[in-house]
Amino acid sequence: MELQVTNSPFNQEQVELLNRLLPTLVDSQRIWLGGYLAAIQYAGIGTNQNAVLSSTVAGDTAPAASAIPVSQSSTQSKSVTVVFGSQTGNSDALGKKVAKKLEAQGFEVTVSSMGSYKTGNLKKVENLLIVVSTQGEGEPPDNAIPFYEFLFSKRAPQLPNLRYSVLGLGDTSYEFFCQTGKDFDKRLEELGGHRIADRVDCDVDFDEAAGEWIEKVLLALGQGQADLLSEVKAIDSGALASESEFSRTNPFQAEVLQNLNLNGRGSQRETRHVELSLEGSNLHYQPGDSLGIYPENHPRLVDELIEALGWNAQELVPVSKSGDQQLLRNALLRHFEITVLTKPLLAQITELTGSPSLAILQSAGHEQELRDYLADRDLLDLVVDHSLIGVTAQQLVPLLRKIPARLYSIASSLQSNPDEVHITVRTVRYDLQGRDRYGVCSVQLAERLESGESIPVYIQHNPNFKLPEDPNTPIIMIGPGTGVAPFRAFIGEREETGAQGKSWLFYGDQHFSTDFLYQTEWQHWLKEGALTRMDVAFSRDRDQKVYVQHRMLEKAKELYQWLQEGAALYVCGDEKKMAHDVHAALVTILEQEGNLSPEAAADYLTQLQQQKRYQRDVY
Repeated sequence: MELQVTNSPFNQEQVELLNRLLPTLVDSQRIWLGGYLAAIQYAGIGTNQNAVLSSTVAGDTAPAASAIPVSQSSTQSKSVTVVFGSQTGNSDALGKKVAKKLEAQGFEVTVSSMGSYKTGNLKKVENLLIVVSTQGEGEPPDNAIPFYEFLFSKRAPQLPNLRYSVLGLGDTSYEFFCQTGKDFDKRLEELGGHRIADRVDCDVDFDEAAGEWIEKVLLALGQGQADLLSEVKAIDSGALASESEFSRTNPFQAEVLQNLNLNGRGSQRETRHVELSLEGSNLHYQPGDSLGIYPENHPRLVDELIEALGWNAQELVPVSKSGDQQLLRNALLRHFEITVLTKPLLAQITELTGSPSLAILQSAGHEQELRDYLADRDLLDLVVDHSLIGVTAQQLVPLLRKIPARLYSIASSLQSNPDEVHITVRTVRYDLQGRDRYGVCSVQLAERLESGESIPVYIQHNPNFKLPEDPNTPIIMIGPGTGVAPFRAFIGEREETGAQGKSWLFYGDQHFSTDFLYQTEWQHWLKEGALTRMDVAFSRDRDQKVYVQHRMLEKAKELYQWLQEGAALYVCGDEKKMAHDVHAALVTILEQEGNLSPEAAADYLTQLQQQKRYQRDVY
């Protein structure tokens, strides 16, 4: 069938050109052309050589991207580089799955961790996809630091031929939401790059947003066919379907085998050791991985919230975009987050209610007050403090985000505990503003989950916190409190596999008599040789508090010698203080024992990170 001026939107000259071209195309060329036309329509590029892509992302407006000449887009490369920066493994899993999607569409894909990527190759890259998370106060994850620092250094090259897109992972309850992704997106534009597709910033429930970003990237790279895009499903960070049907988006109901308090009588702390059955799940993990648990909110808080708002607990409310409904009380118990407030939620509730006091809280000059409020308060506080009576469940519930999974470092070796997974959880309870507060998951585990009951779980693989491939490599482990959990898995694995490498554990807590977690197991491993040495610090047993970093400094000479012998160094636990203090102690040890300057000591640790000999699981 030939095109004619009368049956098409083209003029006579265009019709003649198309009628000469179309009969000469093979199927693959027609498919490519269809995808290309869809891509340039999506990108907003017409025949105007000065056309530009705009980049406006929810809550954050980026400068307009540089112009992309049509001539450049029409010769798109089939080579794509995917780099990811990940602390817990989400970005790692997403990056690799994006790469597989692209490979299935015929692209030549290079996929790499930012920590392993050779930055000298960046100038040769034509299509770059970045998947990166943000940790702490807007900081890049550990394995992204070298790549991040290179891009923001004077050595970063101009990249006028680069086409790129960024997927950021984060948590809207943190002030600097997806900051690392925003930084990369802006910096690549400053270096002359052109956006393939707008940056997408994902909250903790990232599946749908990540899936939409992948669709846009495929379209922009020339894959615009519906049959190809239908293959793009919601991304999850669990095991591949070929390994197990259970994942982050389809958790396994794991039965509780044992749930006991590790702390002795008189301790100010309660730490639960929970053993769960994975029998029948086909879920697998390695030491260093984490267990994701979907918890339930405390029934008391749910009931108090329903009472404060005057709602009917038996009212049906939507729990998904597809229209699924559940009773209000069940929805608040199992589906929605009510213990954490975020800036987006406050903005939406302010718009809904018109509350003057909420508007003032979010206005200029009240930034610190807002930070403090978000850090301490929950949804019930918000309702009471700002008199939100009269808001209906149908209005408010759709504004709430899904309750996120809690991640816990796995404290067991699958080799020594087949079909089981163990975790170590510190119970959180405190009083604020005259009301009892609860750690959502920790208190559920402590008070409302007995042997024989079950809870939804999945495995979070973390390739950034792994034992050395060579079992003869010495390892140094630093894990105070519940940070010791993965090292129980490390030593259990090494005992089971007969690894010969030396091992050294630094452990600390409050009191020797009541807070020495897994004491008998460490003593057994020391006796049998699976654990070579152990140094402990119990901060409340003496007038002057002693922490693990002090023990490290006391053993500086031996610790430095282990590093010189090739030991791998692991840190697990609190990111805000402990991890920084430990890092500072390591710098001091390198300066003192290695006669290094502060700059050289910092470079030494950076090199260890790049060699995967300095790994951290911090939270």
